[in-house]
Amino acid sequence: MVCAAIAQLIDNRTRKAESVTTTRDLPDRPTSDEPAAPAAPNRINRVVFFGSSGLILALSIWAIITPEGASTAIGAVVGWISQGFGWYYFLAATLFLIFVVFIAASRYGTVKLGPQHSKPDYSLFAWGSMLFAAGIGIDLMFFSVAEPVTQYLNPPEGSAGTVEAARQAIVWTLFHYGVTGWAMYALMGMVLGYFAFRYRLPLSIRSALFPIFGKRIHGPIGDAVDLAAVIGTIFGIAVSLGIGVVQLNFGLNFLFDIPVGTAAQIGLIAVAVLMATVSAVAGIDKGIRRLSELNVVLAIVLMIYVLVNENPITLLNGLVLNIGDYVSRLPGMTLNTFAYEPPPDGWLNDWTLFFWAWWIAWAPFVGLFLARISRGRTIRQFVSATLVIPFLFTLTFLSIFGNSALSIVRGGNEEFGETTVNAPEEGFYSLLAQYPGVTFSAGLATFVGLLFYVTSADSGALVMGNFTSRLATPTTDASRWVRIFWACATGLLTLAMLLVGGLDALTSATIIMGLPFSFVMFLVMWGLYKALRVERFREDAFRTSLPSSLSERTSTEGRGDGPGWRQRLARAMNYPGKHASIRFIDEVCRPAFTEVAGELRAQGADTSLSEGIDDRLGIVQLGLTVPMGTEEEFTYRVCPSESPTPPFAVGSAKDGATYYRFEVYLTEGSQGYDVMSYGKDQLIGDILDQYERHLEFLRLHRQSVSGALPDHGPGTSEARPAED
Repeated sequence: MVCAAIAQLIDNRTRKAESVTTTRDLPDRPTSDEPAAPAAPNRINRVVFFGSSGLILALSIWAIITPEGASTAIGAVVGWISQGFGWYYFLAATLFLIFVVFIAASRYGTVKLGPQHSKPDYSLFAWGSMLFAAGIGIDLMFFSVAEPVTQYLNPPEGSAGTVEAARQAIVWTLFHYGVTGWAMYALMGMVLGYFAFRYRLPLSIRSALFPIFGKRIHGPIGDAVDLAAVIGTIFGIAVSLGIGVVQLNFGLNFLFDIPVGTAAQIGLIAVAVLMATVSAVAGIDKGIRRLSELNVVLAIVLMIYVLVNENPITLLNGLVLNIGDYVSRLPGMTLNTFAYEPPPDGWLNDWTLFFWAWWIAWAPFVGLFLARISRGRTIRQFVSATLVIPFLFTLTFLSIFGNSALSIVRGGNEEFGETTVNAPEEGFYSLLAQYPGVTFSAGLATFVGLLFYVTSADSGALVMGNFTSRLATPTTDASRWVRIFWACATGLLTLAMLLVGGLDALTSATIIMGLPFSFVMFLVMWGLYKALRVERFREDAFRTSLPSSLSERTSTEGRGDGPGWRQRLARAMNYPGKHASIRFIDEVCRPAFTEVAGELRAQGADTSLSEGIDDRLGIVQLGLTVPMGTEEEFTYRVCPSESPTPPFAVGSAKDGATYYRFEVYLTEGSQGYDVMSYGKDQLIGDILDQYERHLEFLRLHRQSVSGALPDHGPGTSEARPAED
């Protein structure tokens, strides 16, 4: 589903806004927007790479050599899972949805995927467009006709061929493509974005477990988690490629009489692998991105084509009815395990269990893409957009194509219905054959499907390569040879599953492989929640600690004593240049940092000072660090930045002039205020203010681990409300 959007992003991966890391290796602290030090070269994670590739190759070879034995074994395992864990898939999918909605609606929803001061890398329109593109794929074309017709003629409950069966058919299709599945993508997206861009952690699943296991995530625990993610992902992608192979094989037969069979399907798999290889070697990411953008437009053209040739008013009425049915029936369908009246044999495995396992398998894949385009967005913005924007398109697409197919079946065309149920890959083309200009529409559909098919292989190889590598930064990609390997491995697995039993084998394998990673997703939820609680403690520490230097300045300025208010006014109207910035470092910052560090050492704190040069500006930046044992260390930095002088500045220089700021950076990033023009004593006071807040944050965090948090309401002795 996300292949087009992944390709759209690849060309932007070196943007300045995304190359954000800290000047030091801080694996357990939030990151800031300071320039990065030279990064180590990318290398593979041997345990994850060889473990996952060995398992995939072994399964593929086994299935190719003994397809009957593999089919029997897969059938036995999936039968055991559906009998013993069918209820678990329903419950897990529901809990994932509840969790992401709860986090977005809570106070944690204001936390950003990145430093709190960070700005979105993309405009709202561009961001929404990429989310929109994430909802389109060749599987959507496949199931938009096949599922509604199948559910209408073979419903899980009730009588076939009735009005209620028709309403249920569309709603079941929307349910399987609805917000429940997108919640799984949202969960993994906000987890990957939060820990990669707000913390100095790899863009991998293991990072989400840092609040639970600490630095042990860099050992066997993290390897096992990433291994489960890679296995689930490759099977999820193989399902899409398998569907694409079958669909495109029939499309080529429909247009050019190319025989339907294994030979043609092997050729299509080879095309996908070859195109992915060319992309990795020759770097044609921009071309694939443009083709993917074209794909989105062409998919909309197909939808409008059917809408116009069918009865537009009837389809629009059906769309509104489908929306109402989906909203009203969603709560009951979410946990409907059919405990009292089981559906026909195999229905749950073929549909709901398969879809939930498929969403789970794709969650790391799509989540990585969503994370990389959403840096600077709040969790609330991210979850709301992810649940709404892609689903609006898929809802419209499924409703138009699904209702058009149902109108043909209900109109008496039994042959169309039987063909779609027995050979679902033919359903989409059979629908287009009902309207004029079928050669054009079928050719367009085949072209769209082919591009989605190729970009699925390319972007899938990219993501799996990243998951099996140790990357220098969260926005760099795996080596070319690793991407080539995963493109070939995915093609081999797709071929093996098609030889075993076609789409049924891919469906069953996805149900099996999605189960282990579903357990990881619960650990991911726990890790994210623990990390967000730390954010709450930091906010509480800021609220309850008393900024002494600020209160002293306020009271002094209120009496009109001293130069405080004059200095404040001068600072507001001053736009200093580079020479003033250098003087500020030499005369204010360095002495203030040195005195504070000396006094902290005298009090027994192992304090260190750091000094570096901003390569872009050529100005010194200073840092002070105080270790806190096993707790998060205190870091206070002043870092220079250059901005255009505003036109309203009094006595400003000519157009194009710039001025310099020195912003304060703590462990969670920039605090958004400028200390330029502070005196030495004022800067010392600001350092101590932030140090006291950090101590309060550690106290609250420690109390949360050892017991209940104290009541910070009136009359509580431990609460220290700030003065007005």
